Formats: sequence, C-alpha cells, structure tokens
Amino acid sequence: MANITTHQLAELIIGIARAQQAIVEGMESLKAGYKTTHFAPALDNTARTRVTTRPLTLQEFPARVLMQCMGRGGPKVEQVARDLEALLAGHSPTAAAAAPATPTAPGGDALSLDMT
Repeated sequence: MANITTHQLAELIIGIARAQQAIVEGMESLKAGYKTTHFAPALDNTARTRVTTRPLTLQEFPARVLMQCMGRGGPKVEQVARDLEALLAGHSPTAAAAAPATPTAPGGDALSLDMT
C-alpha cells in the first residue's frame, strides 16, 4: 500500500466535503431554508465550534472543512494540510496557523479551521 501524504489527505478531505456540500445544496433546492434551518445547526453541533474550552480534534476536523466549503472562499489545501499536520503531531492548529508564512485576514486568521 502506498503511503499517503498529509497534502493528499487534505485534498481527499476537501473532496469529500465538497461532495457533502453538493448533497446539502440539492436538499436546499428541494426545500428552501433546509440549509439554514436544519443543516447548519446540526453541522455546527458536530464541528463543536461553540465549545471553546478544549482543543480541536480529528473527529471535528471534517465538519469544519465542510463548514469552510459552504463559505464563500472555501478551504485552501495548504491550510487544511497544515492544520491536519498540527493535529496529527498533537499540536493546536492555531499554533500552526500562526506561522509567518500563513496569511491572515483582517480581524483574525480566517484561514485556520480552528473556529474558537
């Protein structure tokens, strides 16, 4: 079996999130308001974005990637790979996102998947 790199795993996670997003968009086209009324609260609960007392885990990571896919810009493979590497190494993705090479958005680091 071939070894998978963190970058390849990040691409796979983003691809799965985009497929999930397509399903959500299909449901939204069948029933207006589905995404905001039913799906967004369930996804928010799964991603545990409101729990700020503990660090991000691998279990919440895919849901957070899906949340980024549903945003305007979508996730960047490089940032997802950096956050994934940090999680696999046992570090907080916020520390990995604070590296000098990481661009930041006004008002904070909008590129990191750490939504605390």
